[in-house]
Amino acid sequence: MMMCQNTARNVEIKAKIHDLNAVIEKVADVCKMEMEVIHQCDTFFKTENGRLKLREFKDGGELIYYDRPDVDGPKLSSYSKSSVTDTTSLKSVLQMALGVKGLVKKKRMLWHYNQTRIHIDEVEGLGNFLELEVVLNDNQTPEDGTRAAQELLDILGIPVSDLLSGSYLDYLNISKPA
Repeated sequence: MMMCQNTARNVEIKAKIHDLNAVIEKVADVCKMEMEVIHQCDTFFKTENGRLKLREFKDGGELIYYDRPDVDGPKLSSYSKSSVTDTTSLKSVLQMALGVKGLVKKKRMLWHYNQTRIHIDEVEGLGNFLELEVVLNDNQTPEDGTRAAQELLDILGIPVSDLLSGSYLDYLNISKPA
């Protein structure tokens, strides 16, 4: 069974982390809350437009479609999610219909700061990353989200040189030998 959610928007930034413990300490200090640890396995499916992934958790998952440019720094992402209780059969159907593009396994540490979801991801085979998702409400512009994300990057001391474009899957595919 799936439960649909309306399309939403966020401004997203990804950055490479060089000192995991230092960044965790800074984020914890800024957020003043306990983090949530989530183990995720994302299966990406072949699509003509945007990206489609089935995110599996310990209990259930989400089917997520999103579209965003692959540029360094802040980028506007439009997405839609649907809750899934039977990830195994849905994955099988999508694999048969679309084909699998790749798999990303990660341990995600999650905090909330105002309207921003702060993730520290330990991505299997790739390393450690910071991801900021500034969830926009209907009356906010992408520029509002970019400002909020930049403020957090400054507070956390993340240099522009560490910002990334693309998805973890893109980087995993680049690192695989041809």
